[in-house]
Amino acid sequence: MPFPKFRKIYRLLGGAVALYAAACALVWVGQTRLIFRPDAEIRTTPDEVGLSYETVDLPVGSGRVRGWWIGAGRDNAPTVLYLHGTGSNLGDHPRLAAQFYELGWSAFLIDYRGYGESQGDFPSEQAVYADAIAALAYLTETRRIPPQRIVVMGRSIGGAIALELATRHPDLAAVVVESSFTSMRDMISHFVPVQLLPVDFLLHQKFDSLAKVRSLQMPLLIIHGTGDRVVPSRMGQALHDAASPPKELLLIPQAGHSNLRRTNRALYFQTLQQFVNRYVVSSAVEPSRNSETDRFTNRPTPSHQP
Repeated sequence: MPFPKFRKIYRLLGGAVALYAAACALVWVGQTRLIFRPDAEIRTTPDEVGLSYETVDLPVGSGRVRGWWIGAGRDNAPTVLYLHGTGSNLGDHPRLAAQFYELGWSAFLIDYRGYGESQGDFPSEQAVYADAIAALAYLTETRRIPPQRIVVMGRSIGGAIALELATRHPDLAAVVVESSFTSMRDMISHFVPVQLLPVDFLLHQKFDSLAKVRSLQMPLLIIHGTGDRVVPSRMGQALHDAASPPKELLLIPQAGHSNLRRTNRALYFQTLQQFVNRYVVSSAVEPSRNSETDRFTNRPTPSHQP
């Protein structure tokens, strides 16, 4: 009798379908845990690198976002709103803030809810967008900084958040995107070329930066390392190519995902400084607190694409 064999096949098929459904459910429910890696430990504070700063708490939903304000000491200074990557927090960036200060810029750095000393539910795409919007509102409404003097800058997933903020607020001065991706869908394809699950249906954390950059209405600087194995530099190139002018692309040879400044500090900051000076509305941009007018202009001009 063939029926016992069919029953065995049906049981195997049923088990396979159940496993497939469970895998789909896991991806649907757990994708935020795969994307976001909140780090609660603050390892360094601005005062440890010689900076005076103000701790700012912003209410968001049922939680709050913690930020650090480092003022340049003059009203017309460019202001950088800095958005960090997924495995980072405020404590990883005081030295970067110190460099902004040396260039004569104010800076506001935030931790998304769930990161560092920020509080709230586990982060999600829409939640981190809301966190960035709250940070920008603090700058424009509480600090009374004109949007034309604000540069939003994001690294890795922070770059995707920066592009979302820039498309919502086209009156900002400029946006800088470092080591970031075209979309979360493209990142999945990069790491998992052969996919058995219906990713397009299951993915609700989309971070579709490529679609957003096409409608961007402000100057854009893309910075990427040619040796980036996490987010390949072709994604940075694609973001640049999809944007309308004015736009600039800096590819740092041999730099990886997280070591762009260490690989070529002079090239990195010279390009960033020239970009900000070119596009931020300020009556007197003071590029350095040293006696030199510009600590980087005596260096060779970097070769980057306009």
